Amino acid sequence: QVQLVESGGGLVQAGGSLRLSCAASGLTFATYTMAWFRQAPGKVRQFVAAVSRSGGSTYYSDSVKGRFTTSRDNAKNTVYLQMNSLKPEDTYVYYCAASFSTSDSAYGSWGFWEYDYWGQGTQVTVSS
Repeated sequence: QVQLVESGGGLVQAGGSLRLSCAASGLTFATYTMAWFRQAPGKVRQFVAAVSRSGGSTYYSDSVKGRFTTSRDNAKNTVYLQMNSLKPEDTYVYYCAASFSTSDSAYGSWGFWEYDYWGQGTQVTVSS
């Protein structure tokens, strides 16, 4: 079965950095757009970033643009989220997600309903 397993979350001070990883198994990884979402308890899941099948196209929410970078390694079936200049308002559970895609573009891939598979999430806490 398909599994997405996130790692790399933790506690960091404001201004610091973290790198999240998401290892995928049970799917043909290079045929999926991969994305990161985040969610606070009782809140709607928010789109953070997406990367296309080849890694050549990325798409970010305005709230993280310029601070976060997503990338993927298809040889390792892994997607990454490098988070720099972290702020307390970046405190969330972060989820990776996979969407089967026939195009190699991440543009506009922000809807949670587009994604077929989800990881269990990893907590990121940014202290002030």
